[in-house]
Amino acid sequence: MIIDALVAQVAPLQMDENGVLWLAGTRVRLETVIGAFNQGYAAEEILLKYPSLNLTDIYAAITYYLWHREDVDTYLEERHQVAEQVRRENETRFPPQGVRERLLARRTAHP
Repeated sequence: MIIDALVAQVAPLQMDENGVLWLAGTRVRLETVIGAFNQGYAAEEILLKYPSLNLTDIYAAITYYLWHREDVDTYLEERHQVAEQVRRENETRFPPQGVRERLLARRTAHP
């Protein structure tokens, strides 16, 4: 019977040493795929933007998200907070005010 042959596959996700989830075998993060999905992109459109993925894995990641939305949303919020912290640290170390002027000054000083 066909129903006996249907077995759910494990989502193609890998977590690195920093706790970041990636689609297995690629350099594309789960948050990238889910972000595009939440912006209204279809799986096929995501594939066009990230050709290192395959359509089956994109659908699997979206399915995983839909089945575990609360957990993935929590993960995504944690990743957003980490990114904001890094941004604040970078802006403290390298203030963005006057960047354009400094770059233009360098260009004229070293033609």
